[in-house]
Amino acid sequence: MTDKNTVSFTQMKDGTAEDYAMLEKLEKPYLALTADRVLDELRRQGDVSLEGYHISRLEHGLQSATRAERSGADLDWVVGTLLHDIGDGLAPQNHDRFSAEVIRPFVRWDVAWVVEHHGIFQMLYYGHHYGWDRNARDQFKDHPCFSSCSEFCERWDQSSFDPDYRYEKLEHFEPMVRQVFARKAYDPEVIREGFVSPLVAA
Repeated sequence: MTDKNTVSFTQMKDGTAEDYAMLEKLEKPYLALTADRVLDELRRQGDVSLEGYHISRLEHGLQSATRAERSGADLDWVVGTLLHDIGDGLAPQNHDRFSAEVIRPFVRWDVAWVVEHHGIFQMLYYGHHYGWDRNARDQFKDHPCFSSCSEFCERWDQSSFDPDYRYEKLEHFEPMVRQVFARKAYDPEVIREGFVSPLVAA
């Protein structure tokens, strides 16, 4: 006998409309807790991080986001900056793309693009020390977000490994994270495909 809160199928292709209506209903509370899981992952980055740096990954995210906020960046840029390395724990080899997928449904298109590509843009600062092409970012030189990503890396990312920088705590950013993840996923009015916003309002 199947429980009323359990689907009737063992293969998705055999599911009924009633099964999927039930799953949609049951999924809503889980989706509503996305911000909690993101914040929990940030906290974990304060406990376990890559060795060799002066600060933890959490502190790096907090420093970056603090710099963004203090320079006048808007909500999407601040939260995108806070979470730009959220993928480090599970996808260290492609954390930039992983991090972008976490935020992509909830932030502007250009913010997600910058987070997705910041890894290759960051190579400008260190790639030559590994024998890599530090100018690999030039493959995107004609992309409308090239300048945004360059500025993001210069102003907020590469500069945020300073143990003496006074940054805001996670509690300061938590309401912002919750506001962003409470948005309707992939809302065209939020995503604004093709629109390139300034990092800092004029």
